[in-house]
Amino acid sequence: MPDPSLVLLSATRSRGATPIVTVTAKSWPGIERALDQAGRTWLRKSGFTGQPGKHGLLPDKAGNLEKIFYGLAETPGDPFEFARLVRVLPEGNYRIDGDLPDKRGSILGWLLESYRFERYRTGASPSPRLVCPADIDRAALLRAAGAHFMVRDLVNTPSSDMGPDDLEAAARQVAARHHAKLRIVAGDRLRREFPMIHTVGQASSRRPRLIDFIWGPARAPKLTLVGKGVCFDTGGLDIKPASGMLTMKKDMGGAANVLGLARMIMEAKLKLRLRVLIPAVENSISGNAFRPGDVLTSRKGIRVEIGNTDAEGRLILGDALALADEESPDLLIDMATLTGAARVALGPDLPPFYTSDDDLAGALARHSTKANDPLWRMPLWTPYYALIESSIAELNNAGESGFAGSLTAALFLKRFVDRAKSYVHFDIFAWTPAAKPGRPRGGEAQAIHALFGLIEERYGA
Repeated sequence: MPDPSLVLLSATRSRGATPIVTVTAKSWPGIERALDQAGRTWLRKSGFTGQPGKHGLLPDKAGNLEKIFYGLAETPGDPFEFARLVRVLPEGNYRIDGDLPDKRGSILGWLLESYRFERYRTGASPSPRLVCPADIDRAALLRAAGAHFMVRDLVNTPSSDMGPDDLEAAARQVAARHHAKLRIVAGDRLRREFPMIHTVGQASSRRPRLIDFIWGPARAPKLTLVGKGVCFDTGGLDIKPASGMLTMKKDMGGAANVLGLARMIMEAKLKLRLRVLIPAVENSISGNAFRPGDVLTSRKGIRVEIGNTDAEGRLILGDALALADEESPDLLIDMATLTGAARVALGPDLPPFYTSDDDLAGALARHSTKANDPLWRMPLWTPYYALIESSIAELNNAGESGFAGSLTAALFLKRFVDRAKSYVHFDIFAWTPAAKPGRPRGGEAQAIHALFGLIEERYGA
């Protein structure tokens, strides 16, 4: 994982840094007139006329880079567009000279664009370095980028090196850094206390487990994070096609994002009691794999008929949510790469969330916009419980109709939450299929910046 502190320099390093001058189509003619003839000629011949998203490199008389001009749109758009410069500028130190509509967001985009996954391949060119302006909280940006990088690294790591053991090791590292108390439930105890987690993972040679850690004073407001940790998903006996397995290393993306959010919370020392629950399994195939038509009895006592073994995420989350709910947390959040239906509805970049708490939904929407972390509320339409009814048990984990797949998955999970004062479910993708500024192709953190903004607002230091 690259170190974001090597990319974002302190404000004291501005001396000698090459300025990036921001311009608009309106301001450019005046700026251009102030240049000498050689500079105007050079920029015109290089094709720069102040267009949004474009840049112009201006050399000095000795041929060294003197300044960069960068075009802004008249109407503010995605602040991460500024990160296009990371891919085109030579190594060196740079500073912002001018206005940016969302300076913090633009700098975060620069950091996120500098990410490289280097576990199996090294030798990438060093990223250009940016001086953090004095009016921007550099420490907060480094916390956000560090957590984001960690999420990407976890999701990008192949399942050969990111099984339940490895996910546990990652959680241990995060917990140990902040002196959180961690326990692991596995083996016979897992079978007794969390039967659905055990059943989903029992076919793998890598044993299933529940990762559970707690941080913060016992009497503080209780925040519990639950993350889906399916380290690889074959689909089970309802096996996926080969094309459907190509990115299934990312099926632990909910767990990765929960760990990233937990890291940000603990590093910021927010005033809360944090609990993190990660059911970590591999949905594999062997003689003891669970079958379509089986009925499982959950920790909560709800009996679930298996309509499809590829709808395993909601099973392991159901047991973990039941445990979380038992202590009536003030806020309960789960994150999961749960359904393809969410991608069909909203695409890869816009995760839906589900909650019955209108105040929470409004605050999430506000922080989503502020953090440039897209989210969209979807309805918990209770009449659709009819779609996951079972003729022999209390619920079916998949149903037969195929309609409203993300919504019915959310309703399924909601059945395991009774006591939490507020609850929200995120159906994330945790993957960027096509690179965009600040969002390289591969594993991705989603919703954690919006959530951190909301949590910091409620439980700030």
